Amino acid sequence: MSLGTMNKKGAVERMRKLRKIIDYHRTLYNTFDAPEISDAAFDTLKNELEELEHKFPTLVTPNSPTQIVGGAPLPKFEKVFHETPMLSFNDAFSEEEMNEWAERVDRYLQDNTFRSLKNSGFYCELKIDGLAIELIYEGGLLVRALTRGDGKIGEDVTQNVATISSIPQKLEQMGAWKIPRHLVVRGEVFINLKELKRINAAQEKKGLKPYANPRNLAAGSVRQLDPKIASSRRLESFQYEIASSLGVGLKTHEEKHKALASWGFFVNPHNRFEKDMKGVFAFRDEWEKRRGKLPYEIDGVVAIINDNNIFVSAGTVGKAPRGAIAYKFSPREAATVVLEIKVQVGRTGVLTPVATLRPVEVGGIVISHATLHNEDEIRRLGLKIGDTVIVSRAGDVIPKVTKVLPELRTGREKEFHMPARCPVDGSHVVREGVLYHCGNSACGARHREALYHFVSRKAFNIRGLGEKVIDRFLDEGLIADAADIFTLRKGDIIALPRFGEKSADNILKETEERKTVTLPRFLFGIGILHIGEETAFVLAEKIANHKSKITKPTDVLKACGKLSLEDLETIPDVGPKVAQSVYHWFHDKKNLDFLRRLEKAGVRITDYSAHRRIPITSYAFSGKTFVLTGVLETMSRDEAKERIRSLGGSMSGSVSSKTDYVVAGEEPGSKYEKAKKLGVTIIGEKEFLKMMKKG
Repeated sequence: MSLGTMNKKGAVERMRKLRKIIDYHRTLYNTFDAPEISDAAFDTLKNELEELEHKFPTLVTPNSPTQIVGGAPLPKFEKVFHETPMLSFNDAFSEEEMNEWAERVDRYLQDNTFRSLKNSGFYCELKIDGLAIELIYEGGLLVRALTRGDGKIGEDVTQNVATISSIPQKLEQMGAWKIPRHLVVRGEVFINLKELKRINAAQEKKGLKPYANPRNLAAGSVRQLDPKIASSRRLESFQYEIASSLGVGLKTHEEKHKALASWGFFVNPHNRFEKDMKGVFAFRDEWEKRRGKLPYEIDGVVAIINDNNIFVSAGTVGKAPRGAIAYKFSPREAATVVLEIKVQVGRTGVLTPVATLRPVEVGGIVISHATLHNEDEIRRLGLKIGDTVIVSRAGDVIPKVTKVLPELRTGREKEFHMPARCPVDGSHVVREGVLYHCGNSACGARHREALYHFVSRKAFNIRGLGEKVIDRFLDEGLIADAADIFTLRKGDIIALPRFGEKSADNILKETEERKTVTLPRFLFGIGILHIGEETAFVLAEKIANHKSKITKPTDVLKACGKLSLEDLETIPDVGPKVAQSVYHWFHDKKNLDFLRRLEKAGVRITDYSAHRRIPITSYAFSGKTFVLTGVLETMSRDEAKERIRSLGGSMSGSVSSKTDYVVAGEEPGSKYEKAKKLGVTIIGEKEFLKMMKKG
């Protein structure tokens, strides 16, 4: 179930489970520096909870993780109250969320303080992935350093912080701002990537587990009882906030950074002022591209109302200041829900399970599919349909499910089993090692050909989907049948190596344009056995005359479902064999499901009742059946067919005693010889043109 369709009852249960799992992982992260999931995956869980609380504000609880900062302090350090609460930031993951934040803050300011964001602008900072720290100075000397703790009480880690060279022990005034007697400064302690690599190499040499990320190592180093360990790890720090009352005397957040720098603190040289949201977006996008060139790790940027008075007026909401927000980079991992597991049959007949996901952004793209490889992989993950899972993607790697979060199960999840029969042709499925194959060796190739046919020029005419693209989509599990073509997302395509943004845009544009198709093309494209292009036209005539309006795939289903075998055999060019094929196709449950999925994907049919040919006796070709053979000089074969139909005639793909005319162009084929044997009238192109002109 998507967040948009979730009702209040479902939201209560989902929020309860989300709060529980977020509290668990937050404790591991903040208190023990031992996370089990990535920051990015944690962020998406937290973001889902925030979205649900925003949708159902009456369900927000005081003990929700969205209202609480950090984790409990460890028992081995002295506990100290913060002079003012040490808050954290709410997160945003898109420009839309950032704009919504700015609108909410501006609305709050105007309603409660008669102020506005209009002239403030934003100070933008790189969000370093480290440990938040508070530094207290008396008379210019460092007297205490505290961790964030739970936001109200922190741990006294002064001895360890005193070993960090980028944190001054004594302040020196070098500018216009006088150093206050009592000063509280906040910043971030971190470790650079080169140092992380050095320490992990030493860990592995000793046979010890390497540190998962720089944040864990920095936090663990600051929380060592032996200051020598912290000193050996070359920690670094930037400061970004003045939390004591001196801040009132500075007009902007930018001035705070200048004052900090003038007293000897290290401030990040990349931080800068932006006058509007457009500038904030540009700053964030710039550093998402450049982050790999930094010697330390960042996971986003922070946007802060630059005017200090307006920032203070905005107040706080839950655990965060209302006037600041963390705009995160695209996560390389994210949590989402497995909506369905479909089995896709590849080119060689191998059956591959593919997860259909609640759309989620991973690595800068929105994806809705992830391959599960085989049944053994599903068993290893312990995955069920309906599970909340973590999906990862790095660089050009195809998205994959890496972890299941069973704590979020509701009891309605379903076990998945590979089918005993092939979903394409019903043959028995055979297992060979970890792979499952269709028992019919020709199945994979036949399935592939059916998809080629569906997108071909005379069917849906999706030009961007050539055979190589179809093959790739099949192999990677993006499509199980033709209906899936219309559900692809840009991110699903970009995730494949060598598929760029432009090629993805072109494919999606083409598939969107081809969702609407004429009834004959539709009947030809869905691949009914023995239904060629010409038979599709006469079948369309019958269906359109039988039902007043055909605009959806299910309209075709209803119309054909009412036709008996006898009805079908009365159609020109349809004998008993073709009638049986059409009848059985529209009474096969698998095909009925396929039509419904095409409709759900947005496929529509041009109202054929408004365009179909109704035979009129005055038309020159009324009631006449034509067959074309050879090459025409003055027009293409398709143009000739269209002209014949417009004059009341019908086309056939083969010559029989019921054929009225065979139009023979240059180098006619076997149809010409058969027409001579049967005594069917044969006309040349010139005579054909005269007949059309007269008509």
